[in-house]
Amino acid sequence: MANDITIAAINGKTPRIHPSAFIAPGCRIIGDVEIGAEASIWYNCVLRADVNRIVIGARTNIQDGTVIHCDSPDPRHPEGFPTLIGDDVLVGHMAMIHGCVVHDRGFVGLSSTVMNGCVIESDGMLAAGALLTPGKKIGRAQLWGGRPAAYMRDLTEAALAEMQLGVAHYVRNGQAHKAALAHTLGQTEA
Repeated sequence: MANDITIAAINGKTPRIHPSAFIAPGCRIIGDVEIGAEASIWYNCVLRADVNRIVIGARTNIQDGTVIHCDSPDPRHPEGFPTLIGDDVLVGHMAMIHGCVVHDRGFVGLSSTVMNGCVIESDGMLAAGALLTPGKKIGRAQLWGGRPAAYMRDLTEAALAEMQLGVAHYVRNGQAHKAALAHTLGQTEA
């Protein structure tokens, strides 16, 4: 069984991945990407930083099938739109994240889309299947949902604590997958 991970430089930029991070088979990590300690990038994710940069913080998980991109500088946006994802963030399966900022402990629900110029503040949550249109801002500990997404309610302390349990689960599970795959690959290559 081959590892089937692509980590490629482009435009003179090479991905920088912390040794404790878990990168699952099927991932494509291209260009100016930085991945922090104990982060997990799950099966078949694409992180393409060919026109700007992508940062994934410590203990953040990017779940299966997610696509993360960024946007080029232009006359109206001289910095362009990098994608900056903080520490302890949960990103659900099949999310589309493009040119935005997700602060520490943010949550992006499965199959949701976050577009250019959006900000999800610390402890903010975008519900599953939601579409956060360009330039929108989810405030601290707010839940937004719908297509297009709109404010629904503030999150309780219990909901915030549950999200952090999810972060801890994904750190443990990522390390378990990393160990299992290393063992399996080691046996096949022997």
